[in-house]
Amino acid sequence: MYKIVLTEQAQTDYAYFVKSGQAHTVKKIAAILEDIAAHPYTGIGKPEALKYELSGMWSRRINAEHRIIYKVLGEVVEVQIMSMRYHYVKA
Repeated sequence: MYKIVLTEQAQTDYAYFVKSGQAHTVKKIAAILEDIAAHPYTGIGKPEALKYELSGMWSRRINAEHRIIYKVLGEVVEVQIMSMRYHYVKA
């Protein structure tokens, strides 16, 4: 099981969803984070390895507009969540 670490940006993004009352999105994020902790390269949200300036990072769909962007640090250590709002913003 991987340890999930939220960057400051990811914490801000998560707080946005909570404060805006998007309960369905918050539940979806929780399910995706749990899945990432279990197996970061496969599972729900259509995991996708990113390219170019975001090479080394992965993406999972929250919904049509938003993605969770993350990178895996070490083989069995931690997953750092970079952001949760919008698509692929350079981290």
